[in-house]
Amino acid sequence: MSYNHQTTDAKWQAAWEKAQIFRAEDDSPKDKYYVLVEFPYPSGAGLHVGHPRSYTALDIVARQQRMLGKNVLFPMGWDAFGLPAENYAIKTGIHPSVVTKTNIDTFRRQLKAIGFSFDWSREINTTDPAFYKWTQWMFIRFFKAGLAYKSTMAINWCPKDKIGLANEEVIGGKCERCGTAVEKRDKEQWMIAITKYADRLIDDLDTVDYLPKIKKQQIDWIGRSEGAEIDFAIDGTDDKLTVFTTRPDTIFGVTYLVIAPEHPLISKLTLPEHRLAVDEYIAQTSKKTDMERGDETKPKTGAFTGSFVTNPANGDQVPVWIADYVLGHYGTGAVMAVPQHDERDLAFAQTFNLPIIDRPLLSFDDALAKTAGKKTIQYKLRDWVFSRQRYWGEPIPLINCAHCGWVPVPDEQLPVLLPDVANYQPTDNGESPLASIDSFVNTKCPTCGGAAKRETDTMPNWAGSSWYFLRYIDPNNDQAFADPEKLKHWMPIDLYNGGMEHTTLHLLYSRFWNKFLFDQGLVPTSEPYARRHSHGLIMADDGTKMSKSVGNVVNPDDIVQEFGADTFRVYQAFMGPFEEPVPWSTNGVIGVRRFLDRVTKLPSMISADESADVTKALHKTIKKVSEDITNFRFNTAVAAMMTFINTVYEQGSITKQSLTTFLALLTPFAPHVGNEVSEALGNTGFVEAGNWPAFDPTLIVDSEVTIAIQVNGKLRSSLTVAPDLDEASLISLATADPNVAKFLTSPIKKTIVVANKIVNFVI
Repeated sequence: MSYNHQTTDAKWQAAWEKAQIFRAEDDSPKDKYYVLVEFPYPSGAGLHVGHPRSYTALDIVARQQRMLGKNVLFPMGWDAFGLPAENYAIKTGIHPSVVTKTNIDTFRRQLKAIGFSFDWSREINTTDPAFYKWTQWMFIRFFKAGLAYKSTMAINWCPKDKIGLANEEVIGGKCERCGTAVEKRDKEQWMIAITKYADRLIDDLDTVDYLPKIKKQQIDWIGRSEGAEIDFAIDGTDDKLTVFTTRPDTIFGVTYLVIAPEHPLISKLTLPEHRLAVDEYIAQTSKKTDMERGDETKPKTGAFTGSFVTNPANGDQVPVWIADYVLGHYGTGAVMAVPQHDERDLAFAQTFNLPIIDRPLLSFDDALAKTAGKKTIQYKLRDWVFSRQRYWGEPIPLINCAHCGWVPVPDEQLPVLLPDVANYQPTDNGESPLASIDSFVNTKCPTCGGAAKRETDTMPNWAGSSWYFLRYIDPNNDQAFADPEKLKHWMPIDLYNGGMEHTTLHLLYSRFWNKFLFDQGLVPTSEPYARRHSHGLIMADDGTKMSKSVGNVVNPDDIVQEFGADTFRVYQAFMGPFEEPVPWSTNGVIGVRRFLDRVTKLPSMISADESADVTKALHKTIKKVSEDITNFRFNTAVAAMMTFINTVYEQGSITKQSLTTFLALLTPFAPHVGNEVSEALGNTGFVEAGNWPAFDPTLIVDSEVTIAIQVNGKLRSSLTVAPDLDEASLISLATADPNVAKFLTSPIKKTIVVANKIVNFVI
């Protein structure tokens, strides 16, 4: 009979909770190991099968590290501010705070039902005033350091959500939350100067262990370019147009200049007869996002200003065009076009029949010398748009006084509580719903005591997640965001896993935030994460993306209810390479359940003795599983354990000691079954409280190997010999074999030996 998973799951989950065996100890003499998964946004739909892929993998790591003698911190919390809860509240009329609490309760129940070894005593919630008090406190530090400032600028605006978006929140020209096409709109916003940390955000990647694709994505997004600024005189005026180029050596091949539609000199450069076309082109461009404008696959568009400039290197007159592929905030907003050496410039030149000339190249310095240019470095990264004109977020803790300007709320008055209001609808004029609450807005200036008004914008949903990992270290501290000694003990995070989609959002923001706190002397390490990994998506069984609208979403509750928590966990580990997208397979789930059923029957096969094959297979499995967990090859670790069970069934018996050892390997993957079978063997205590097994090197080496003997590549015989038999002896034995000798009818021209596998005589 199959084991009763519902009884088994409930039994061990209750036992773990009662014993509190997964609590991290701040004062433990053991070496620390801080393992972290990105905390979820608690949506109304509950967990989907994609969430637990990451949680299962890191739970396996956390459980193994505890058994290796580490003091493990493996926490969980909720990233609960943001648009989804507010939009749901607007749709249903249920307040975001009520929705959020209900959703968190659902998520917590689901996670506990799967048996994750989180330290629930450190649970956090970004919407808890005890948490966001410190988010506000940190924002004030940014403000006092001059890194938080208010600026009117063209921002990405989502007309559906009625909210400003950071560049990182626009995917393919659309709002990353709702998919609506994003517009450009001038808006006064709070900004945080992440660009001041651009170099460190790139250079410090050399100090951490991140997947290469993660490092590359961050480097490309920051977009550091070393080049030169060169002045081109505008014909007929005393003005000049400054371009930024990474290839000053190509300046002799310039045939036109291109400026961004936002360039400040457009009005001076545009002649009257070209005004209408230029104005129409600028209007069209205003509807595009930076991402769309940078798409090199789309046809090139532009408008001629009618003006010309003089090439300082050779005196050539070249026309000035406007094109949306040049961005006003990158470089100088103007580039020199060299169609002979740049595919983008070539495409533009071909579209508008502009000259393409082949001229000699200069050295970098000789270009600069001939043009009086200067070396400079530019970045694609923009400062972080930090304002949101919505209700469900952390209030920005600043006060605007007519006499004193912007003044931070004093620390002792934090947190600035988010008002509990009935009307949280976004406004058509772009103002936050908080702006209409007089009791919130009207206040006194902390500096002069005069009448003043609070800032009514709220923070983005990325604010709390930019530092939440620090709060896990000391979640109940009401005097500081975390005790300095505890921070010193636990930081940096040893292993952090999350989605690739967060590489240029949360991961970049949180690295920056931590670096700022480090510069302020508030945290002990410049980089928060020593190692960063990522996981692939779980797709529907036909390889398409899971979607509620399509009806192909798999609910973890259903799998746990029907097959058990361990079946769900082991299948998550087994379904494919961790970093790659994989399709869900119900047949795969059934196969894993059969494997676990076989494990539960092993106590009936206990014997005083076992075959050498079982002993050797066990030690090979210890080595394989240990290495695979370290290298995130969870699927091959499960395969190795399945192979071992097959060996035991083939041999018919196993000793209690060997089975107990195997259960130690299995328990991080299937903790309910591991503990249940261990108890059935008469063992006391939790398997997790034991040690991780070590393999015997002498038992993982085969005592004999079979060597194929070939003549001209054709198999003629085989030899069973000791592994790593010296080559001379092996060749001697092979030539003496009668089944081989009869084919050696002519002199041997060459002998090919593949160690422990093949001897091939070429005649």
